[in-house]
Amino acid sequence: MKTRVVQIWGFLMTVLGWIFVACTMAMEGWKITSIGGMGGSSIIKVAWYWSSLWRSCFTDSTAVSNCYDFPVLWSVEGSIQIVRGLLMSALSLGMLGFVLSLLGMECTFIGGKDRSKYKKIYAGGWCHIVSGVLSTSGYAVYAQYVSVEYFNPDFDGLKYDLGTPLFLGWVGSAFHSAGGFFHLWSVCTPLCGPQEV
Repeated sequence: MKTRVVQIWGFLMTVLGWIFVACTMAMEGWKITSIGGMGGSSIIKVAWYWSSLWRSCFTDSTAVSNCYDFPVLWSVEGSIQIVRGLLMSALSLGMLGFVLSLLGMECTFIGGKDRSKYKKIYAGGWCHIVSGVLSTSGYAVYAQYVSVEYFNPDFDGLKYDLGTPLFLGWVGSAFHSAGGFFHLWSVCTPLCGPQEV
């Protein structure tokens, strides 16, 4: 496969992954639970509780939502602060990876000579891979935080399920890392192979 095609596919995958991760930060319903449906009816729900990185909400059967926005950074649990930090770091590193990858791609006419461009796309590929690992870690921290309460038999509060943003984020992280591997693969022969004299 031509180097240019591999680099374009890698760039498209990293862009798609970055967009997925960015969207999940704004999405609602990171953890969700419902109450109601007692007395033999599992269809009719009376109320839903859900939470995101930025607020916690309650929606009743008339679809009226009451939300509590987390007012300041230190007013939330430590695990949510860790998740926010990991995802923001991943998005920042991914943006740096975009700039380096764009400068290093074979189909762009900026970024210098071939060897210099190879080094840029190599560095950009590593930025994308590390960004994917950071975002995956953030989602894993949140999932572990929810799962510990869910599977604890002594916990007497509401037991939440994992919401859609976590799964969308894991897919985005996989795309981000896979695109980074495509970038590395596209330059491994010219950078690591025998030097032309």
